[in-house]
Amino acid sequence: MEEWRGQERLACRGVRGAISVGRDDELEPLVGELLAAMLEGSGGSLEDVAAVVFSVQDDLAGLNPAAAARQRGYSLVPLLVVREHGGDTALPRCLRALMLVNTRRPQARIRHAYLGAAGSLRPDLSPGRGARP
Repeated sequence: MEEWRGQERLACRGVRGAISVGRDDELEPLVGELLAAMLEGSGGSLEDVAAVVFSVQDDLAGLNPAAAARQRGYSLVPLLVVREHGGDTALPRCLRALMLVNTRRPQARIRHAYLGAAGSLRPDLSPGRGARP
């Protein structure tokens, strides 16, 4: 979806992110940290977020990142949690997210958020390319 406002184009962009969850009780603050980094990387605000899809692996299947996101102010944003079946390259206890956000930032300037150990999933997008360590 594209819309022109003034001279700038508004487009819906996908922002990718991932973070490792050590203990179950760390989920809520880590979801908040991940969403904040993704939103910052989009150049948008919470009002610009169209939807967030969370992906959990089998080792996090009992956790609900959507509930944690709602507690962080995302109560009006459509949220979806899907179960991912990890393979040999899966990072244990890794929460992944895809945020769809309306922004004026061009695709090439979107900064994706692969935080902590999750930086190993996309070294091309890890620190130095917009993700925080």
